[in-house]
Amino acid sequence: MDLFDKINKNMGGPIGQHQKWSHGYFSFPNLEGELGPHMIFNGKKQLVWSLNNYLGLANHPEVREADAQAAADYGMAYPMGARMMSGNTKHHEELEDSLAEFVGKEAAFLLNYGYQGMVSIIDAMVDRNDVIIYDAESHACIIDGVRLHMGKRFVYRHNDMDSFKKQLEHARHITDATGGGILVITEGVFGMSGAQGKLKEIIPYKQQYNFRLLVDDAHGFGTMGKTGSGTHEAQNCVEGVDLYFGTFAKSMAGIGAFIAADTGIINYLRYNMRSQTFAKALPMPMVMGLKKRFELLKTNPQLREKLWTIAKALQKGLVAQGFDIGVTDTMVTPVFLKGDLTEATSLTTELREKYGVFCSIVVYPVIPKGLIMIRLIPTAMHSLQDVEYTLTAFSAVSAKLQEGHYKMAIAS
Repeated sequence: MDLFDKINKNMGGPIGQHQKWSHGYFSFPNLEGELGPHMIFNGKKQLVWSLNNYLGLANHPEVREADAQAAADYGMAYPMGARMMSGNTKHHEELEDSLAEFVGKEAAFLLNYGYQGMVSIIDAMVDRNDVIIYDAESHACIIDGVRLHMGKRFVYRHNDMDSFKKQLEHARHITDATGGGILVITEGVFGMSGAQGKLKEIIPYKQQYNFRLLVDDAHGFGTMGKTGSGTHEAQNCVEGVDLYFGTFAKSMAGIGAFIAADTGIINYLRYNMRSQTFAKALPMPMVMGLKKRFELLKTNPQLREKLWTIAKALQKGLVAQGFDIGVTDTMVTPVFLKGDLTEATSLTTELREKYGVFCSIVVYPVIPKGLIMIRLIPTAMHSLQDVEYTLTAFSAVSAKLQEGHYKMAIAS
């Protein structure tokens, strides 16, 4: 069969299969206007709960000024080249030093992208003699990094310590024979369910099984803990996390990521992460903008406090109305409903078209068949009035879902 014919026939799987009717509305939608809780979609004003802008820094005036000034001072090309060759600057290094100190590690290394960075960290950290153990609900970047691994890997049931221990036993038997090591990977905050990874429960097993722990804290960095330094701070186990990974795309509304660890490990990664060794450095406007964002993150705790005020009000209101929000104990707010794909799309369409509430839907294969998940991302820019309006809209569409209205709408 011709390669292109095969691709055009199946479009790559369940998500791709829906692209003909979902593109531009449910997938790849165009949100326009100033970044914030109120934007324009399909020509209509929407109350948006889908932006990874936890602290509201995307359009902060000091951030906009720093971005613009850096673009004027340096242009988008500087520095030119990979950091190892010709693309290093003192500003890259200063940001790394301040990030390492903030998350409680000796050193840090800037990464051009979060997804690409995690894949490359995993690839660099293990060889064929090593074993990876990872949580079943890990983000796609972890899954793709694990796929590159040429040795053994074991997955444990999500946040299940009995399952985790069984996989540790399997791993130890293998590494005893190969002389390899064990890398455990989990998340600080799981971006779909909002659950925290059980870092504090995982860490005590290190003494018995001699593994190292890599934590993807994309959603926790800047939002979790007393100072916002992450989920490891929130769980009071900073020292037990060996490799701490944070991104700028969530709390800092930017591009890029970082990995923090002991100095020796960071030096190793600097020279062995192929996605960084052979890629152009982060442009200076991004680095200078990130420095300003990070400064605001550290010096404006009221932004994090506002985020949590909105998140708790939203979650408390949903629970009071009888909605199932799962096991979240973070700001990520999933709402689980019973229904099929057609009901999910009809319900979401009515939320957008009738009520002007824009949120993302998640269906099979990400979650089991028969369930609909609507994921809400609260931010410091939302108001309590936004929360109340959203609760009213959700109550209305939920009642219609239970009455079978959305099935009847499709049938008609």
